[in-house]
Amino acid sequence: MTKAGLAEFNAVVAVADHGSFRRAARELDMSASALSHAITTLERRIGVRLFNRTTRSVSLSEAGEAFVARVRPALRELGAAVEAVNAFRDRPAGSLRINTSEGAARQFLAPVVFGFLERYPDMRVDLVAEGRLVDIIADGFDAGVRLVEAVPKDMIAVPIGPAQRFVVVGSPAYFARHPRPETPADLLRHDCIRSRLPSGAVFRWEFEKRGEQVVLDVSGKLTLDNQNLRLEAALAGVGLAYLTEWDTAVAIAGGSLVRVLEDWTAPFPGLAIYYPGHRLVPAGLRAFIAFARSAFPVCP
Repeated sequence: MTKAGLAEFNAVVAVADHGSFRRAARELDMSASALSHAITTLERRIGVRLFNRTTRSVSLSEAGEAFVARVRPALRELGAAVEAVNAFRDRPAGSLRINTSEGAARQFLAPVVFGFLERYPDMRVDLVAEGRLVDIIADGFDAGVRLVEAVPKDMIAVPIGPAQRFVVVGSPAYFARHPRPETPADLLRHDCIRSRLPSGAVFRWEFEKRGEQVVLDVSGKLTLDNQNLRLEAALAGVGLAYLTEWDTAVAIAGGSLVRVLEDWTAPFPGLAIYYPGHRLVPAGLRAFIAFARSAFPVCP
């Protein structure tokens, strides 16, 4: 098998997996036009059309389904052979594509990714931070980093870092004009900075105390879809914000934000690295998980 042939076979399987030249090209770190050319070259060489293409979709032909059924396990075995040899290296090499949220990226990037790249200079990391939860397999990622509760059930999840906690905060200027809330119900009489989720829905604030749970659809003149902007709005005295303890720690310690309803916000499980269990775990990902667990240990 020539090097070019192996690349073409990988291209076919990637397009079959994603049903899209664009997403497959992203996984393979090449342009969509180069990917299309590679597959067209292979089809001409073997004299059979492997994909049915329209302007809106791409799907395997009958011949393509038979081809992928034979090629996929062979590529898996080749990948296993490469990983087996890679285990003998002093340090892993290659690239990792990781999907995460903006909040997790802020917590995760400095203590983990920067240190990981310093320790393993032959590795490359492509970290994509976005609000929406994506299908990491379909979008060509090796792993994801999200809150434990958001990890899909069919994934292997490795918890990292401490538990998380939401806090309700406002600026001293805001509380100079308004009384501090004593219970969650008091928030309904306050101007709250609301949060819009990637789905378009407005996030409801959740509270718990001695088994009593309260979920509120708070009101307010400002709704934002970015946690940094919500923090800035709270600092500016626009209203009360519902943010993570991690994001507000510096401002609370410095006195620019005041925390309220502290006994109503219970901790919940923090972040986890997750990846598909049916795939071979690359040496680079294994090293990344081990490094993350040592640099960002789970707290009891």
